[in-house]
Amino acid sequence: MTQTQLYERLKKEFARIVAENGLAEEPVAVRCRALTPEEAIGNTRRTDFPILEGKDVMIQAEYRGSRGQAFTDAPAAFSGTLAQVLALNILQDAHARGLFIACMNAVMAHLGRCTGTVHCRTQGPEQCAVDMHAWLDTEYPNARRVGLVGYQPALLEMLAGSGRQVRVLDLNPENVGAARFGVRVEDGARAREDLIQWADLILCTGSTLCNGTLVDYMELPVPVVFFGITLAGSAELLGLRRVCFADRYE
Repeated sequence: MTQTQLYERLKKEFARIVAENGLAEEPVAVRCRALTPEEAIGNTRRTDFPILEGKDVMIQAEYRGSRGQAFTDAPAAFSGTLAQVLALNILQDAHARGLFIACMNAVMAHLGRCTGTVHCRTQGPEQCAVDMHAWLDTEYPNARRVGLVGYQPALLEMLAGSGRQVRVLDLNPENVGAARFGVRVEDGARAREDLIQWADLILCTGSTLCNGTLVDYMELPVPVVFFGITLAGSAELLGLRRVCFADRYE
């Protein structure tokens, strides 16, 4: 699947859901804005999360009391109807893409089609690593070589201390080549194919949806589990396995 095919499919699937539920014709306002780091994840003990270092921005859409969030490097504010959301040019406009994903997450959450559309805060990101450790032990006990796609410090620290072999890929040049918790961060573009051949399991950030690199981790010969809030609604529509514990910490 190409990036164009991915976004076209998501737009088609979301349009179908909006039509089936009769949402396009009603005057529904969707407010979308960028969150400050404190609003996004609260006051965490550790300060090395990318959003706290200014590398990521989280936007939030609100729909009928439900919230949907997405990490993006192209934040934008928006207020309009779902019909206008569906008219956004998500194929070519990164700002529109982030808005579309956040709005879709909010609507899907309202309809009960997905959970975990709001990022965990304060101690949640640390607890997520603990819960992920237990989840991996239960779901993938024989996965001894785990690839982490997307530098998430709490998860990397957990994996590095879990007795598993771990490799981590990232696209941020400030991370590539650096040692984090005894693991060297590798170039996400150059090392991808080698990681796929090496790993028993890949944990991939759902933020790859916003830049289109999600397609690089779909339909692989190795199991891939996506994590995080950005992919919440899309994982449901695309049939991708996703894990997120954010709802536990609210």
